Amino acid sequence: MTLSRTARVLLRAALVLGLAIIYVPLAVVLVNSFNADRTFAWPPSGFTLRWWVAAWNSGGVRDAILTSVEAALGATAIALVLGTMAAFAVQRYRFFGRDAVSLVLVLPIALPGIVTGIALNNTFHTIIGVPLGLFTVIVGHATFCVVTVYNNVIARLRRTGLRLEEASADLGADMFTTFRLVTFPMIRSALLAGGLLSFALSFDEIIVTTFTAGAGVRTLPIWIFENLFRPNQAPVVNVVAAALILLSVIPIYLAQRLSGGDTPHHR
Repeated sequence: MTLSRTARVLLRAALVLGLAIIYVPLAVVLVNSFNADRTFAWPPSGFTLRWWVAAWNSGGVRDAILTSVEAALGATAIALVLGTMAAFAVQRYRFFGRDAVSLVLVLPIALPGIVTGIALNNTFHTIIGVPLGLFTVIVGHATFCVVTVYNNVIARLRRTGLRLEEASADLGADMFTTFRLVTFPMIRSALLAGGLLSFALSFDEIIVTTFTAGAGVRTLPIWIFENLFRPNQAPVVNVVAAALILLSVIPIYLAQRLSGGDTPHHR
């Protein structure tokens, strides 16, 4: 499709505007993490590493990071198992209600977080009677993390087809050998991409966490929210937010590269 010069200019302007809306506020957070002024007057009167040192030495921040990592690892592990199994079931087998199952699997990531949080809170509290804690946070995060793994794995299965697995079976390999030597290498990068995205989604989730954490669990997003409006903690909150921005780039970038990569080549 050939666009006129005016159309190209308008599209570029829209692109720049969209990127500015997204990234200028993030840039402000990064700059403010080095702002020497506690009140974050703009433009900064000077720059300092004082707040980064304070954040590094904060026991509350370290405990919150550890809790977030534990929750994200647990949710990612559950998502990898359930998402992979669901992808194989939907893609490789024909059964009644297959399309409905696919819709049900994808639906949690489309629901508002507050709806998911309320539903899980009522289920844990009223129906099952499970006390809220780290376990309920992990289960709550897994409900939407499953979607990222499912989408990545099912897309890879559609691209690879069944020819290589059928050839392995024709050569005498059993089901487990075929999975280990043929299927798993083909979906390995999709699993890694889905796992990275799941970890990133779980690590910074706050709405579902608020409804499933209970009083004794404080993840990093909850710690940031609780300290956001405390004047003595505001500089440290900016540092933690800046660090999260920088660290979030890594799993998202790797997941994008892996999910967009070519499938493995076989002789």
